[in-house]
Amino acid sequence: MTGRRLGSALAVAALALAFGATDAAAAKKEAPVVHAKVKEMPLAEAKTVIVPFRHTPFPYHGMIPEKDKPFMDVVQGHRRGHTSPRAGIYWEDETYSDKSVLISFPAGFDLARPAVIVLYFHGNSATLERDVLGRQRIADQVAASGLNAVLVAPQFAHDALDSSGGNFWTPGYFNQFLGEADAKLAEAYGEPKKRALFARMPVILVAYSGGYNPAAYALHVGGAGKRIAGVVLFDAVYDEEEKFAGFLKRYRHAFFFSTYSKSAATGNANIRKVLDADHVAWSTRTPKSLKPGSVTFFAADPETVHDDFMTSAWVPDPLAWVLAKVPGYPR
Repeated sequence: MTGRRLGSALAVAALALAFGATDAAAAKKEAPVVHAKVKEMPLAEAKTVIVPFRHTPFPYHGMIPEKDKPFMDVVQGHRRGHTSPRAGIYWEDETYSDKSVLISFPAGFDLARPAVIVLYFHGNSATLERDVLGRQRIADQVAASGLNAVLVAPQFAHDALDSSGGNFWTPGYFNQFLGEADAKLAEAYGEPKKRALFARMPVILVAYSGGYNPAAYALHVGGAGKRIAGVVLFDAVYDEEEKFAGFLKRYRHAFFFSTYSKSAATGNANIRKVLDADHVAWSTRTPKSLKPGSVTFFAADPETVHDDFMTSAWVPDPLAWVLAKVPGYPR
C-alpha cells in the first residue's frame, strides 16, 4: 500500500475476564459481581483498509440522467461498454466493475468523542490506492487536520476520464451506501455491534474535480440531506450548479466551502448567481471557522495546477487546512 504513514490494518483486540464463585454456599452470601464498563480508548495506531461494498457507484445499468440514454450503450459479444465523450469506449469489466471502498481511521480516533465521517469523491483518472492514498494523500490529510474523523472513499470509474455518478444518480441510493458504510466502519473498527454509533455521525462530503457530478446528485436525490454537515469542493464545479445551490437553500444547517482555480471559476460564479436569486448569503472571506450554515467561495491562485490541487493549492495539503476549521470534533 502506497502513501506515507498509511497506518497498519490492525485488528482491535479484546480482553475477556471470567468471574464466578466456586463455592455455592459462599456465592449465596456474597454480593453479585458487577462488571465494570470498559472505557473506549482512542486508536493507538492508524488503520486503513480497502473493502468490497454491495452498494457502490458501479456497476450501473440504468439511464444517464436527463439524456434518455442507457449508460451502457455499447455491446460487443459478451462485453458491455460506455461511450465517454472524452475518451471513447470504456468497457464495464475494466472500468465500471470495481466495488472497492477505502476506509481509514487516523491514530487517536476516539469513538467515545463526537466524530464525523469524511466522505471523499475522487476525480478522473484515479484509483483508491495509487491516487487517493498515495498521490493525493487524503488519509494523511484527514489525520493531519486534527479532526476526530474517519475517511470513506468509494471507487468511481476506475482510472478513467469519466465523472459519472453511476448508481448515485438513482434516488435514495446514496443513503443506502451510507447505511452500508456505517456497518463496514464498525467492522473495520473491530466492533461490529457499534454500528449505531457510526450511523449517528454527521457526514462531510468532499469532492475533487470530476467528483462534482456524483456529489451533486448525492445532495440532490441521495436521500441523506439531514445527515450532511458540510460540503467541500476542490476545483470541482463544472456543471450541476443548481443542484448544489438547491441543497444549500434546503439544508441551511450545512456549511459549504468551495475553492477553485481558473478552470472551475465559472461554475462557482454560477452557483453564486443562483444563491443571490434565492437570497442565500455567501462570503469570499477566508473563514476562521466553518460554522453551520456558512457559505464560502475561496479563490485560489488562478494558475494553480488542477492535477496538483489536492496537495499544492494556496497551502500544502489544503484538505487538512479546511478540515482543521470544522468546529466541534477535535481529536
